[in-house]
Amino acid sequence: MRKLNRPTSRFLICVDNKGYSVSLEKRKLYVALPDAMALKHGQVRVIDESGEDYLYPKSLFLPITIPQSLRKAILKAA
Repeated sequence: MRKLNRPTSRFLICVDNKGYSVSLEKRKLYVALPDAMALKHGQVRVIDESGEDYLYPKSLFLPITIPQSLRKAILKAA
């Protein structure tokens, strides 16, 4: 049985919030949602402090790898 390729969320760390200090906190972990069009334009779709997803410059974040068990716990709590 083959697994379906489903887009999955990934995690990013905010390394710069210049211009977005109300929406983003530096050194905080954020959930990024898949958005191929945004990536083509140098942006990422992130669930920010408002609890909604918005586009931000990709340069404000760095990706982080999280073990599967921790990933599940974070997403469940979100």
